Amino acid sequence: MSNSRSATFTAGVLFGAAIGTVTGLLVAPRTGKESRKLIKKSAEALPEIAEDLSTTAQIQSKKLAASSAKGWVRFQHHCQDAIAVGVDAAKQQRQALMAKQLEE
Repeated sequence: MSNSRSATFTAGVLFGAAIGTVTGLLVAPRTGKESRKLIKKSAEALPEIAEDLSTTAQIQSKKLAASSAKGWVRFQHHCQDAIAVGVDAAKQQRQALMAKQLEE
């Protein structure tokens, strides 16, 4: 995931969380003072949530990169093996054709 996409995703998650929190607080049957207290606590927690999301995204991207690299190495080995088998088969076919031509 590119930095731009990651930043957009994180911003979207934070925005969605904020909207959901505010909506939940406004719909909940509490007094205005209690609601404001909860909104303030939620707003104070946003930087920590953003940091956690950022850290999680970084960890997941590193895991994905490592997994992709391992998959690519496996793919290269499979291709090398397939090429080697093909080269051997071609050599055997050529030898068989040469032997057949010598017999004729």
